[in-house]
Amino acid sequence: MVREDLEGRVERQLAVALRYHRKRDAAPRIVAKGAGLMAQRILDLARENGVPRHRDDDLVRVLAKLDLDQAIPPRLYGAVAEVLAFVYRMNGQYRPDPQAGDGAQAPRPSPVAHDLAS
Repeated sequence: MVREDLEGRVERQLAVALRYHRKRDAAPRIVAKGAGLMAQRILDLARENGVPRHRDDDLVRVLAKLDLDQAIPPRLYGAVAEVLAFVYRMNGQYRPDPQAGDGAQAPRPSPVAHDLAS
């Protein structure tokens, strides 16, 4: 898919898929990325497999510059944490964290891999 931005530049659709296994990964990792038809294929596969999708044009542009299987750098933890919180909420996997003592939420363990495509 191709679209023009406000200044008339052509932008191709981008997609990035992340994986995060809390017990195995120190940080989420890039498991797929692409532009144009490859981006559409990533989004189609996510939809077909029930993987939540979240749109964040600015974040996907930054993530698309990372290498496949690269862990998310610490400077992006906050932005990616917001996306993962969105995924956990969609999956109903948030519950009060008794250790936080302030009503904060913590994700429940899940047998489902937490992948997403933007």
